[in-house]
Amino acid sequence: MRLRQVLGAKLHRITVTQADVNYVGSITIDQDLMDKVDMVPGELVHVWNSTNGERLETYTIAGERGGGLVQMNGPAALRCRVGDTIIVASFVLTDTPDEVHPKVGLVDGENRFTGYA
Repeated sequence: MRLRQVLGAKLHRITVTQADVNYVGSITIDQDLMDKVDMVPGELVHVWNSTNGERLETYTIAGERGGGLVQMNGPAALRCRVGDTIIVASFVLTDTPDEVHPKVGLVDGENRFTGYA
């Protein structure tokens, strides 16, 4: 059996709303947005900054529901600033990649969910 790592979920072009370099680390995301794409607290995610090209890995923290919060924490706050547009993606390991159907969530300029890609 060969396991492959394939895209499982993505929040496409969300906007960083807060940054706290003194926080222990991670990315805090509105729990409603995480639910829409089946991301869970503590999940390893890739963060791709569309504004400056930076890329990093971190883990998710569930934020307050409904406000569109996307907060970069710890050292990640130095690589993604308030106002930056980012993509947050998680991956799954599977031996049946053709059976994985990633959820790609789209948002408006205020991080309100608008649908799936």
